[in-house]
Order: sequence, then structure tokens, then C-alpha cells
Amino acid sequence: MPNVIKIQSEYKVQPLSKYIKQPAPPLAPAINFLKADKKSVTTNFFEYLDFALQFAPPEPEENAIRDKLARIGVGTGKKFDFKDLSPELKAEVSLGMKGGGEKVKQYLANGMKNINGWMVGSLFGDRAFFNGNWLKRAAAAKGGIYGNDAIEAMYPFTTMLANGEKLNGSKNNYTLTFSANQLPPVNAFWSVTIYDGKTQLLIKNPINRYLINSTMLPSMKKNSDDSLTIYIQKDSPGKEKESNWLPAPNGPIYLVMRLYWPKETPPSILPPGEGTWQPPAIRLQQVLAIP
Repeated sequence: MPNVIKIQSEYKVQPLSKYIKQPAPPLAPAINFLKADKKSVTTNFFEYLDFALQFAPPEPEENAIRDKLARIGVGTGKKFDFKDLSPELKAEVSLGMKGGGEKVKQYLANGMKNINGWMVGSLFGDRAFFNGNWLKRAAAAKGGIYGNDAIEAMYPFTTMLANGEKLNGSKNNYTLTFSANQLPPVNAFWSVTIYDGKTQLLIKNPINRYLINSTMLPSMKKNSDDSLTIYIQKDSPGKEKESNWLPAPNGPIYLVMRLYWPKETPPSILPPGEGTWQPPAIRLQQVLAIP
């Protein structure tokens, strides 16, 4: 972090007009942004969508869905207000939001290839990549917004063992073992990051470690057969194994493997879900005694 701060301190931010020594252009009209908080966005999503769409002119593949949204007052020149809807429309909007959320959840669970319990696929790309597939686009935003396309990075993720049993750090210890010469095949670097399964946020832990990545390999210990085991558990596996410890939450676990600039020649994770390299399964190490 000190090195990052040092680099940042060397940057200077100034208006372009000052840099080129010319008069500044007129200020853009002020935007009266909606107050955003988790509760409001959840309970009145369409009001925020209505506000945002004024800054996003529709492309041809959006016309049909924009016409549907206009029927409830969402879109350019309109103003959505939930309380102005009829009781029937209010019920339909509420059910639609709930149903949409379930579809996104199901897509993330089943819309990609399940390989050893890891979901492997390609969720990210430009407008042409999605081509009006709004469910896929929503799943990408929920699963990991701002992701790169498959050529730049792949993001296998999991919340379960290969048999479908949910990962839970309050009950079990787990291991992830890469066989000899079977580390993620990349041209850049790879990482395995762990999150709280409920919030998808990083977990405070005693060693301030939130991921294991390829830059850490020199300090990690390999097994006698040259394989590499990562210990995924909430308590330390012991000093002799701590270099390979990925601290887990005291509850549901969400793991994301990131392969930056994945290799395109075998072994490779590409094409998504069909590559010759496959992420290894998470293994149950030991069941903890629950008083």
C-alpha cells in the first residue's frame, strides 16, 4: 500500500482548460440525483431505473423492452411513481420484481457449466455480446459487476462442494488442491478470493488475508508430490500451514477464482466451460465439533 500511495501522490488533477490554458467551457446543467440507499433501491427500483434511462439512449434491441416499461411510466419524458399505479399494477410490479430476482439467482446457479462445483462460463462483454439478453446482463451485474470478457479474464465461482453441499465455515474446514503442474493456466496471474456468502463482501480476519494468488507462491508450501493445497477455514490450520491459509467466514462461503489473461492453448480454461483445464473441487477436510 505505501508504494501505491507514493505513485498516487505524483499525480496532479486539473481541468483540461487549465492544462491547455484556455477559457473553461460553460458548466453542464446540474443533475438532481435521487438519494440512493439499499432500502430505497430495493423497494422502488423502477423509480431509479426511470431516472437512469434518461442518460441512456436506446439501441435497436432495446425498443421492445422500453415499450413495455413505458406502459408503467418508465422512460424518457415520463416519471414513474409507484403510488400512482392501480392496485392491480402495483401487485404485478411487486411480483415482477420478486420473480426477476429469482430468475437472476437461478441463472447464477444453473446458467453456466458446473465443473467440480465451480460455475464456469462467460458473463461479461460489450453490448453486442449481450445482444438483448437482459437476464444474462443482470446475472453478470449481481455475480460480479465490471468483469472483463473471457479473453481478458475468467471468473469461476462457487458456494458448494462438487456434490452440491453448501460451503459453510462455521461447520467445516475445506481444502483446495492444485495437482502438480496444474495451477491455473494464465499469461498474467491468478487468484482465489473468499467472501462472506451472505453479503459477498470481504471478511475481517486475524492475518488480513483475503485471497491467495500466484504472486504468493514463493512463500507457500507445496506437498511432497509438488501439489499445492490451500486451507479454507475460519481458524488457523497451524503455524506450519498458515502460509497456505485462506481465512473463511463464520458462515456461508463464496469463492471466486480469477484467471487474468487465460492461456488459449491447452491446458486452458477456454473456451468457457469447455476448456481442457478444469478448476479442482473444494474438499471437505474435517467436520468441526458443534457443542
